[in-house]
Amino acid sequence: MADPFFFQSLGCVVGFDFHSSGLTTTLTGALKEALRPDELGIAVCGGKGKASKLAPLEIQGLADVFSFTTQRTDELKYASRMAAKVDNACVQDGYQLYHHAFIVAESGDWAVVQQGMNDRFARRYHWLSEGVNSFVDEPHSGIIGERREESTLDMTARESGEARKASVDLVRENPKKLLLSVRRAEQRSLDEYGGRMQPVARLVMQVQHAITKLPKQTVAALQRAYEFQPQNYEELVAMGGIGPRAVRALALVSDLIYGKPPSWKDPVRFSFAHGGKDGVPYPVDRETYQMTVEILEDAIDGAKVGRDEKMKAVRRLHEFLD
Repeated sequence: MADPFFFQSLGCVVGFDFHSSGLTTTLTGALKEALRPDELGIAVCGGKGKASKLAPLEIQGLADVFSFTTQRTDELKYASRMAAKVDNACVQDGYQLYHHAFIVAESGDWAVVQQGMNDRFARRYHWLSEGVNSFVDEPHSGIIGERREESTLDMTARESGEARKASVDLVRENPKKLLLSVRRAEQRSLDEYGGRMQPVARLVMQVQHAITKLPKQTVAALQRAYEFQPQNYEELVAMGGIGPRAVRALALVSDLIYGKPPSWKDPVRFSFAHGGKDGVPYPVDRETYQMTVEILEDAIDGAKVGRDEKMKAVRRLHEFLD
């Protein structure tokens, strides 16, 4: 379930359109209804909209079924909450989360499949407990969707490591100093006003994200963070009230004042490579499609394996294309 290819293929086998956002919500909903935790040792919690907020209660309900300890149950609740919060606050890619499915096995292993929407497209985020060493450092097993050309603030990227450390250092200092730093960051030099400076990469804060216009509850959350003194970025993000605006404001100061820029690369790793047969999201690019096939065939021919293995690989490739 944490593999985007497997999940997409399973949805197609069940009968949903491969490019439809409904594949995610309907497939996880069908599995939630069909799976019997006491029989198969696996369950789906959460879902679409309001159902997503029921995940903690449903995880608690599985404690007796799977004989989870109180500690394990709390860890699963934490994993569910952090996966949702990280994709909402730390990966600011323009997609609003509306679906959260938490799949848990009686072994305690878990996976998360959640989805966000913008005006036209959906984006799906996959997590797997086995690969999560940190909830804020490259935690995804895959993200699938349409790649965006605009900059995306990704505080979970490895390149954002120094920006995460700077953000923690900032909240551990007096919030008044943080506000002063942001005001300094928003000022421009005389050269900029005169148009003599070359354009440089800079973090642009949307009006609703400007720290001077932050809601009182966000400013209060930064004050609580200062009083709590988080030891790392995960502890900071886990705090109540630390949402997208606070994360973005801290990234602003980390970049412009302390020279620790975050990642602006879109984290999507899986997307449509050649288009769809029905023209969604765009018609199949036959020339690129054929070139990809030739590259794969050349790779197989050049591989240091036996002739039989090469023939099997070529056969599997043509079966896939057929």
